[in-house]
Amino acid sequence: MNLGVLIDGEQSRRIDVDSRGLNYGDGLFETILIENGEPVWWGEHFARLRQGAQVLGMQLPDPDGLLGEIRELSQGHARAVLKLCLVRDGTGRGYAPSAAARSQRILSLHPAPLLPMAHYRDGIEVRWCAMQWAQQPRLAGIKHLNRLENVLARAECEQAGVSEGLVCDSSGQVVSATGANVFVQRRGKLFTPPLRESGIAGVCRDWLLSRMNVEIRELYPLEILRADAVFLSNCVRGIVPVKRIETRQFRVTPLLAGLMAQLWHEVPALTPLHETVD
Repeated sequence: MNLGVLIDGEQSRRIDVDSRGLNYGDGLFETILIENGEPVWWGEHFARLRQGAQVLGMQLPDPDGLLGEIRELSQGHARAVLKLCLVRDGTGRGYAPSAAARSQRILSLHPAPLLPMAHYRDGIEVRWCAMQWAQQPRLAGIKHLNRLENVLARAECEQAGVSEGLVCDSSGQVVSATGANVFVQRRGKLFTPPLRESGIAGVCRDWLLSRMNVEIRELYPLEILRADAVFLSNCVRGIVPVKRIETRQFRVTPLLAGLMAQLWHEVPALTPLHETVD
């Protein structure tokens, strides 16, 4: 379900069968929280889009024009999620892109997920995924359209009836969750994986790195299980504690609770919903 679509600034729902995004995943995307018609963390999202465009050699749209299209589509919506796809233009077969190819802009607006307070007070259950992230340093960190690994990893979680899953790369190092970055707390210190070989450098992850002393280093499953606290970060859901990884249980530490409170204060759009009593 979507609440509206703009393609290159025009209302449309038609994608050409020759689209390089459809055929090769040749493009980038951003998932952006909307509050009162405005994109949250817009500067950070556009900075990552710019980095991805540089890596892929794609043309970047004018930021002011793109922001205007986002506001046009999001107008009148108190809370929503916008998906921005930037797809390299091209026709016909063949992997080789044209050096002069423009970038098609596809914006779609969707209902925002509920943020129940119970998830933040108690945490969520996650599992280890059998799926592994491929190691590709050139693409690590950017949010490109090739996401079959995420599709298969999330399918494992759905089949197991859990909210999320932790995924390792082919060397056995923990990289991230299927749709979020991962942090651990041990003996008062925070750690997160480096994302040099795979994974996405999340906007909420960057927020945490800019405000806390976090050691970026390789983490393995045994270190995750020995942590005092484990939590996930995501630009739509914020900071989400993990209460259990299969049989290992974790708690929401004072440090973690303080981080969530600080995020809600600085980014009110991420404040969870308090339960109502009938």
